[in-house]
Amino acid sequence: MIPYSTQLIEQDDIDAVVEVLQSSHLAQGERVAELEKSISEYIDIKHTIMFNSATSALFALYNCYDIKEGDEIITTPISFVATTNMFVTLGAKPIWCDVKLDGNIDEKQIEKLITPKTRAIVAVDFGGKPVEHKAIAAIAKKHNLLYIDDACHAFGSDIEGKKVGTFADATVFSFHAIKPFTTGEGGCVVTNDDKLAQKLRLFCSHGVVKKQFWNADMVQMGFNFRLTELQAALGLSQIKKVNHFIQKRNEIAAYYDERFKNHKLFMTQKIATDQKSARHLYPLILDPALHCPKEDIFIELQEKGIGVQVHYKPIYQNSYYKELFGETSLLVANDFYRSELSIPCHQKMSLEDAKKVADIVLKVLEKYSYRGCSF
Repeated sequence: MIPYSTQLIEQDDIDAVVEVLQSSHLAQGERVAELEKSISEYIDIKHTIMFNSATSALFALYNCYDIKEGDEIITTPISFVATTNMFVTLGAKPIWCDVKLDGNIDEKQIEKLITPKTRAIVAVDFGGKPVEHKAIAAIAKKHNLLYIDDACHAFGSDIEGKKVGTFADATVFSFHAIKPFTTGEGGCVVTNDDKLAQKLRLFCSHGVVKKQFWNADMVQMGFNFRLTELQAALGLSQIKKVNHFIQKRNEIAAYYDERFKNHKLFMTQKIATDQKSARHLYPLILDPALHCPKEDIFIELQEKGIGVQVHYKPIYQNSYYKELFGETSLLVANDFYRSELSIPCHQKMSLEDAKKVADIVLKVLEKYSYRGCSF
């Protein structure tokens, strides 16, 4: 099976983790701070605060921005549920903005959704492709709103050489196992806001300030969302190779782009010439003729060793959100879910693997293109 995404762990990564296991500090040592420094330098930003997951990072960020009951957050439904869950649990309400054909939030529809209750815009760089950050940041500034970027797909992506992570008031990254570089589980918030960074560091570690080792004072609410030294060691090893990993993903994507150019049965996600995508995903957007047999397509590709996946069911279609907020339907988001199929694209793949994937995908899609819908 060729998975749609996976990690690449090499001997230097293993050695880095073993070194920590043989040391006296498995947690709360120096490596977490070293990884934060490395990420800040990579992104070109003042502050990086590590967390044990991107979900924890989102929860901490919404808390430190004092998101609360009655607030409205404009966001995309095409994302993993954590993007929204972490502010809904604080009592805020999602205001769904439709997406474009590439899966990213449609920045031209944001402004009409703003009300006196709106606190923030939360964007998601789907698959690693940057959203229209400059336009969204301008809207947020015009209306005095927070701009938060859930860039869990986009570590290493950029616009005109400027890294994703530098456009919003605060940005969240994920270092889950299938991301371009990994700490196993883990995430971070990056920001240039000194006060926010201080709050986040406290929130990540019980809200406690230690004046001396034995004298601690809890000054705000907080949790244990800390990253371990083991994870940080893996991250420090991996970040040295992240540009190579992203280059490999883009080589696979470039091969697909050429093979699939102007195909009649699907579209691919187009990356602008002034952008670079981390290529966390390589999504195919299927023609409506393939919507009905999509499940069969999925199953057959899996059976043939092609580890496809679907990203994502619109968050508002989940039972919890239906019960909480009622039925919602956005035209493009609904169609995107019916159309999207992520095919393998990652740094462990060779061009021979990519050719195998492309050959099988094209053959299977052609097979089902004649079925259509029977209702």
